[in-house]
Amino acid sequence: MERAGSVKSKEMFPAIFSRHAAAYQRRLDEIMRRGEARGRQRVIDLLQVKPGMRVLDLACGPGTLSRPLAVQAGPGGEVVGVDLAPGMIALARSAGIHNARFEVMDIEQLAFPDASFDAAACGHGLQFVPDLSRALGEIHRVLRSDSRFAASVPLNGGRQRPWMVLDEVVNRWLPPAPVASDQQATRAVVSDANAFRQALLDAGYVQAKVEVIEEKVTWQSAEQMVGMCMSWWDLASRVEGLDVDRRQEFIDDAVESLRREHPGSIETTGRNHVALAIA
Repeated sequence: MERAGSVKSKEMFPAIFSRHAAAYQRRLDEIMRRGEARGRQRVIDLLQVKPGMRVLDLACGPGTLSRPLAVQAGPGGEVVGVDLAPGMIALARSAGIHNARFEVMDIEQLAFPDASFDAAACGHGLQFVPDLSRALGEIHRVLRSDSRFAASVPLNGGRQRPWMVLDEVVNRWLPPAPVASDQQATRAVVSDANAFRQALLDAGYVQAKVEVIEEKVTWQSAEQMVGMCMSWWDLASRVEGLDVDRRQEFIDDAVESLRREHPGSIETTGRNHVALAIA
C-alpha cells in the first residue's frame, strides 16, 4: 500500500475534487450568495474587468468566479476557465455561462500563446500547485503588459473552538487526511505575505502586493456546519472510506458534539492572503 506522503498533488487533488464537485459547488455558491467569501470577492474587485476584456480564470472549479467575470467582460469579451479536475470542468460547462468556455488544463503548463489575456484570476487554487514559481511564470507569460493578476489563498483558521470540537470528532473516527509530498514549499510561500509577494516579483511581475482579508461565516446550526464541511476536500477524502451506516454515525457524533457547546448559530472567522500583481 502506498504511503500517504508519497502521493503527488496532481495524482490526488483532481480526483478528490472531481468526486466531490457537486457538493463543493453547493457550499461555495451559498457562501458567495451570502457575501461571506470575501477573499474571492476581493479578487473579482481587484481585477477591474471591463467590457471586451479576455480573462483567464485559473483553478476555476465549477465556474464560481467565471460567472461574475463573464458578466463584467460582456458580450464582446471572454472568460476562459481552466482546472485540473475533470469533474469541476464538467460542472462549469453545464452551467451555461455566456461568453465563457472551460478546459481541463494544468496551470503550470498553460496551452495559450504569450500575451493572450487582459486579466487573470485564481480563487483558492494556488496552494495546490506543486511548482509555484513555474505556475506564476506561466500566468505572467500569457498576460499582456500591464495586465492584472489577482489570487486568493486561504490561511489556517487558528484555534477557534468550533473547529477544535470538530477536529476532535474527526480524529476519533477517521484516518489522517492524505498529504501530498510536493505541497510543503508552495504552502509555506503563500502563507507568508512577504514571501508570496517576492515570488510574484521573481516571476516577472513589475508590481505586487499581498493583503489579509478576513471573512466571517455564520453557520445556522451545527447540522449545517457539519453538512457543509463534508464537501471540503480534506474531510471528504477521509469520510468516503466509511460505509453508509458508519458515515451517518460520524455525522451524528459531530453534530451532537458541536451542538452541546453551540446550540444555536455558529460564527467562525477565516483569513485569506489576496495578492494583486501587475504584469
